[in-house]
Amino acid sequence: MMKNSETPICDLGFGVKQESAQPEALKKAVHTRRRSSAASTCSFSSACFTGSSDEEEISPRDKTQRSTTGFTDFCVKNINAQYAFGRREIDIAEQEMPGIMTLRKRAREDKPLRNAKIVGCTHINAQTAVLIETLVELGASVRWAACNIYSTQNAVAAALAEAGIPIYAWRGETEEDFWWCLDKCISANNWQPNLILDDGGDATHLMWKKYPELFKEIKGIVEESLTGVHRLYHMSKNGKLTVPAINVNDSVTKMKFDNFYSMQDAILDSLKRTTDIMFGGKQVVVCGYGDVGKGCAKSLKAQGCIVYVTEIDPICALQASMDGHRVVTLNEVIRSVDVVVTATGNKNVVTREHMDRMKNGCIVCNMGHSNSEIDVNSIHTPELRWETVRSQVDHIIWPDGRMIILLAEGRLVNMSCSTVPSFVVSVAAATQALALIELYNAVQGRYKSDVYLLPKKMDEYVASLHLPTFDAHLTELSDEQAKYLGLNRSGPFKPNYYRY
Repeated sequence: MMKNSETPICDLGFGVKQESAQPEALKKAVHTRRRSSAASTCSFSSACFTGSSDEEEISPRDKTQRSTTGFTDFCVKNINAQYAFGRREIDIAEQEMPGIMTLRKRAREDKPLRNAKIVGCTHINAQTAVLIETLVELGASVRWAACNIYSTQNAVAAALAEAGIPIYAWRGETEEDFWWCLDKCISANNWQPNLILDDGGDATHLMWKKYPELFKEIKGIVEESLTGVHRLYHMSKNGKLTVPAINVNDSVTKMKFDNFYSMQDAILDSLKRTTDIMFGGKQVVVCGYGDVGKGCAKSLKAQGCIVYVTEIDPICALQASMDGHRVVTLNEVIRSVDVVVTATGNKNVVTREHMDRMKNGCIVCNMGHSNSEIDVNSIHTPELRWETVRSQVDHIIWPDGRMIILLAEGRLVNMSCSTVPSFVVSVAAATQALALIELYNAVQGRYKSDVYLLPKKMDEYVASLHLPTFDAHLTELSDEQAKYLGLNRSGPFKPNYYRY
């Protein structure tokens, strides 16, 4: 999530954010251009399409809306015109999400989240809607906001509101809208949250800072992003984390599937939808060779791209080298590459100096959670001209006529510019649901005010929920074999230090 009027959200501190020195006139111009850009959703994706009307320029905050049952505790864009389409999208996603649907079916009667009150701040699309409705089926009361101002599928948000779920989100929110929506979810009348499901740490940040008494009373936090996990560890290190948290991002079923397999599809899908690029022979630099970077590099190489990798970690750099990629610094290749992909979770990986040296037509995009990997603020200057050519596609034109193509204004390109593979989200969603169940039902004292990983046994359970889709049959250990390996016949089958 990018906050142009504030310091980058990925900064790990939880201090008061300072206004940037951006000229007021420029801020106003940028805001105006963004609103018109954001109002039209991705026309290349049926899952994103919400149509347009004369009401598009009216903020949902300025409209009074009701569901067909009279429900009003929500703020979305055009509920009555869109909820039916959004419901179809959710129904389609359910067919490709066997794990979370099986979990819903098995736990529906037991209601393991009975009386849980969950504040959610995640991407809002058909796939996360399946998770949200699963949590409700399992007994939870939820209030939900979007973690990214460009990734919300308006029709899906409308469908959730029509189903009576308090949801505050629409595609193309302003920065002020973003924090207003999140605040409305946290500070509802006669409703006190006891769990947080976060993607990026913004819900945690706002509750900790603005509602400290509410924060102290929650049972725990489930965080699914690298950026949010960094912030939790920072809080823990500084004695500010007063509740337990589960780091889902580093669960095997999140890290290896959502971060790796999903990215293989997403990077190609995002680039194709936005730029119609042909990959063969293109020179691409992938910044960061974690699981996201690995997935991107593998996929781009398979399409015939020449892939360079930048890395700070010698182990990841060695992996990249053994995978056939040349490991370089960005300065070495910045003048010649056709595409720059960031996947580090860091800040200022691609700077104005880099962009000043890029070749004409270079495509720049971010696949990491943090919006600050590309220093977009540095190119919001009077001498550069911005032209929005498609939704989430901007041409940044230098005085000499040279141009670079920036996707999603440096935000998550896969969430802003493409659809999400439902099956992979099912794996991550089942992991998140189990983490919430674990925190909510844990006996007092089991978890202290620290950051935890899910037990290996739960990762294996999530994987097992998805195996029937492939008609996969697991081999069972005999008693003799289990004794030889020092394992329980039912698992877990790997020690916590095992690297998959």
